[in-house]
Amino acid sequence: MEKLLPDQLKQLWRMVEQEQLTLEEFSREQERFLAEYRSLWEQALILNGHENLQESLCSELAQYSGCEDLAEIQRRCSCALSNVKGEWHGSSVDRDDHQSVQQFYNESEAMIYELMWWHSLSEDDSPLACVTAFHFAQMHGCRTYLDFGAGVGSGGIVFARHGLDVTLADISSAMLSFSQWRFGLRDLSAQFIDLKVGGLPGNAYDMLAAMDVFEHLVDPIQTVDELWRALKPGGYLFGRFHSEVDEDRPHHIVQDFEPTLKRLESLGFVEVWRDEWLWGHQVFQKA
Repeated sequence: MEKLLPDQLKQLWRMVEQEQLTLEEFSREQERFLAEYRSLWEQALILNGHENLQESLCSELAQYSGCEDLAEIQRRCSCALSNVKGEWHGSSVDRDDHQSVQQFYNESEAMIYELMWWHSLSEDDSPLACVTAFHFAQMHGCRTYLDFGAGVGSGGIVFARHGLDVTLADISSAMLSFSQWRFGLRDLSAQFIDLKVGGLPGNAYDMLAAMDVFEHLVDPIQTVDELWRALKPGGYLFGRFHSEVDEDRPHHIVQDFEPTLKRLESLGFVEVWRDEWLWGHQVFQKA
């Protein structure tokens, strides 16, 4: 079976350690592979008539917000992370109260701009972990896919572009509405679940991804139970269970994932893959 990119890079690094490959050769190969990832990401997200990802995503925001000034949209994007932090502290969010945290995400004005800017790859390439998730789904014949904590829907767009049956779920009505609009703009179909209104269907998905979601959850253990019920037997959970204290991201409220991992184990989830090179995601299979 073809190896996923983090495994390919880990194998190439062993060749560097064995002096079969120079560091420069390794760096070129890593950049070549990442360029292929960026290309797939861009092909899925860039709208017709636009030349680059950042310009296309900012144009989407301009069209959706009704602000035609792209310079202003880019300014909002570049300030968005700081604005999210300001919204969090200004709202006096109780990080231990589910309803308080839920209200923050449902009402945040800056979050959409922050996520779209992140997905433009302007700050880092970690959104490309979604491409790894997509390749994993391809390799394992997955057809039904849940994007849990879908945010602005970019990951779901990647999967839908390649023919998977996609569902997006989030607690933010604003982000779900924006995601639904983005899918319509691309003439893509998907199901959308507002988690404040309805739960997830049982035994429904071959694979689900929680991409940089668990650090935002008041009760990640309860969420694991919900995701276990939503997966088909043998289905896969693709997520990252690691977060560090970050003064710029006070909404990252979980750093200790040991209880979450223990709950996964107690439910019979088995770890079947781990990204040990790039972004640190793990895949667990439901027994």
